[in-house]
Amino acid sequence: MSASVAVYRNIYTEDRFKQAYGTEDDARGDARLRERLTGTCRCSRRGCVHLLKERAPIFSWLPSYRLKKWILGDTVAGLTVGILHIPQGMAFALLTSVAPIFGLYTSFFPVVLYMFFGTGHHVSTGTFAVVSMMTGTVVEQLVPTPLDLNSSSSAAAEFEAQRIAVASAVALLSGIIMLCMFGLQLGFLSTYLSEPIVKAFTSAAAFHVTISQLQSMLGLRLPRHTGTFSLFKTLAAVMKNLGDTNMAELLISLVCLIFLVSIKEVNMRYKQKLRTPIPVEILVVIIVTAVAYGFSLDSSYNIQIVGHIPAGFPRPRMPAVHAFPEIAGDTIAITFVGYAVSVSLAMIYADKHGYSIHPNQELLAHGISNTVSSFFTCFPSSATLATTNILESAGGHTQLSGLFTSLVVLIVLLLIGPLFYFLPKAVLACINVTSLRQMFLQFQELPELWRISKIDFMVWLVTWLSVVVLNVDLGLATGVVFSMMTVICRTQRAGCSVLGRASNTEIYRPLEKHTKCYEVPGVKILTYNGPIYYGNRSFFREEVSKLLGLTPEKIRRREKAQKALEKRERETTVNTVERGVTNHLFSSNNEIFKPETPEHEVQMVLIDCSSVIFVDVAGARLFIQMCTECQKVGVSVYLANCNESVLRILTSSGLMNYINAQHIFVTVHDAVMYIQHQREKPQENTSTVWV
Repeated sequence: MSASVAVYRNIYTEDRFKQAYGTEDDARGDARLRERLTGTCRCSRRGCVHLLKERAPIFSWLPSYRLKKWILGDTVAGLTVGILHIPQGMAFALLTSVAPIFGLYTSFFPVVLYMFFGTGHHVSTGTFAVVSMMTGTVVEQLVPTPLDLNSSSSAAAEFEAQRIAVASAVALLSGIIMLCMFGLQLGFLSTYLSEPIVKAFTSAAAFHVTISQLQSMLGLRLPRHTGTFSLFKTLAAVMKNLGDTNMAELLISLVCLIFLVSIKEVNMRYKQKLRTPIPVEILVVIIVTAVAYGFSLDSSYNIQIVGHIPAGFPRPRMPAVHAFPEIAGDTIAITFVGYAVSVSLAMIYADKHGYSIHPNQELLAHGISNTVSSFFTCFPSSATLATTNILESAGGHTQLSGLFTSLVVLIVLLLIGPLFYFLPKAVLACINVTSLRQMFLQFQELPELWRISKIDFMVWLVTWLSVVVLNVDLGLATGVVFSMMTVICRTQRAGCSVLGRASNTEIYRPLEKHTKCYEVPGVKILTYNGPIYYGNRSFFREEVSKLLGLTPEKIRRREKAQKALEKRERETTVNTVERGVTNHLFSSNNEIFKPETPEHEVQMVLIDCSSVIFVDVAGARLFIQMCTECQKVGVSVYLANCNESVLRILTSSGLMNYINAQHIFVTVHDAVMYIQHQREKPQENTSTVWV
C-alpha cells in the first residue's frame, strides 16, 4: 500500500521566508549572547560545584557509585590489569631505552591521576608500545649508548640518569602541550588522525617494535638505530651478527614465545567462559626469573638480566628541561599519537556502554598525568590497547578499577621489585612482541576497507608504507598530509550534475542516475556537491560552462548581437521621434530585433546550493562573474537552497547588484514553479505552489 502527500503553500523566496519565519532582529541575539557570557562569568556556589565536577569527574561519578553492583567487577578488573602492568611496564621501559623500574613508575602515577580527571570509564592508562618506542628514539638520539659502558660502574648510573631525564622531559613537554591544547579547546585536532591513519600507523609501528626486540631475543649487543630507514638498518645489523647469537637466550625466547602465544590464544578463544584472562605474562616472568636464579644463567651463559630494581617510592626529580628545543618536534608527534589513541579507545568503549566522553577533558586528564608524573621519573603515558580491552572484558565498570590497578603496582614497587633482579631481558622482549597481537590483526580489516572506501584504503597503505620505510614520525606526518590531500582533492573534484524532475513530484535528482526524470524545458538545474572556494573555483566554472555551453565564442557572438540590437533600437527611436511619429512596430518589444532563442536552448539556469557548505571570497566573485556572463547571453540566474553563511557571503560580496533578490528561493521546486508561472502568466503575481 502506497501513501501520498499533497501540500498547497506559498512560493517562498529567501526574503519572503525570512520575513515570515526568521528572527525578529539581531538585537535580541546580541542580548542573548551578553546574557550567556554574563552567566558564564558569574561566580556562584552552584557554578563552582558544576566546574569542579566538570574538571574533576571523580566528584561526579563517585557519589553515585553503585557499590554492590560494581565493586566486584572493578576489583577483579583492576587487579587483573595491575598484574599485567608489571611485566608490560618493565618490557616497555626497554623500548624507551631506560631501566625497567621506570616502566613500573609509569604504570603507577598516570593510572592514579587519570582516575581523578579522566572521563573514560573503561580506559586503562600506562605504558604503550608505540609511544614508548617513539620516546626511545628520542632518548637514543640525545643519549646514545657508549660501546664500552660497564654496567656496574658509576658511569652507568649517571648514564641511566641522563636517559630518564630526557624521557621525563618528553613527558613533561607532552603534558604541557596537552594542557595548552586544553586551554585553547583544541580537542577536535585529534580528528586529523583518522581511523585508517591510526590503525595503519600502529600496525607499522608494531613492525618497528618487533624488529627492535630481535637483538634482545637473540642475545646480541647492538647499538639502536634511529632516523630514516631505521627498521632496515636494524634488520641488517641483526642479520650480519647472527653468528654471535646467544643460544641460551634464543632458547628462552622460543619457549616464552610459544607459551605466551598459546595461552593468549586460549584467552581469546574462551573469552566468554573465562571470568578473567589467564595472566600469562606475570606467570612467565615469575617462572623464568626463578629458573634464571636457580641455574645462575647470567653467569653460566652470559644472558642479559634486568639487574637491580630499587624498592620504594621515587623521589621527585627535575626533567632535562634544557633539552626542550631538541625534543620539541618529536614530542609533538608523540603527543598527537598518544592523545589520538587514547581518545579513540575511550570513544569506542563509551559508544559500546552508552556514555559520553569529552575530548577536551581528556586533554586535561592526560596533560596532568604526563606533567605530574614526569617529576617522578616517568616517561610519556597514554591509554593502552591490550590493558583497556582486558579491563572491559574482565568486568570493569568505572574509573575506580584504576585504584586496584595502582595498588598492585605499588605493592611491587615497595616490596616485590628487587625479586626481579634475575629476570632475563629476552623475556621482556617476548612480552613486547606478543603484546602487539591486536595491531598485527588489523591487517584482517583491509579487505573490508577496500570494499567500503578505496580512498581510505590508499590512506591506510600510504601511511603504513611510510612508517615502515621512513620512520615512525616521518611516516605519520606523511600519512596525515596524504589524508588531507585526499580531502582537498575530493573537494576540488566534486561533481557538478544536471537535475531533472520526477513526474508529478517536487523531487529533483541527477539525470545521469535517474533516466526517468525529465529536464524542465528551457531551465537548466545544476547542483554542485562541495564547497566553492579558491581551490576549486576553476573546476566549478569549467563544469558549469560545459553544461551550459558558455564558450567564449558564444558569449562574444551573443554580446555583439545584443549591442547590434541596442544600436538599431536607438536609431529607430531617433527616426520616429524626428518624424513625430511613434511606430509600435519598431518598439523594444519587436520580435524582429530580438536575438534568436530556440526552444531547446537554455534560457534560465537554476543553481541548487544545498550541497555547497561554504563559499569564500574567490567563490563569491566567481558567482558574480558567472551571472555577468549569463546575462550577456540572455540567460537568467536563479539560486535555491542556500544556507545562511553562503547567502551572507554572496550578499556581502555584491551579488545582489547582478541578480534579482527575488530570484533566490528556499527550495528548487519553489524556483521552478515561479519560473513556470511567470512564463504562463507573466503579468500576474503568482504566490502559491502545489508540492
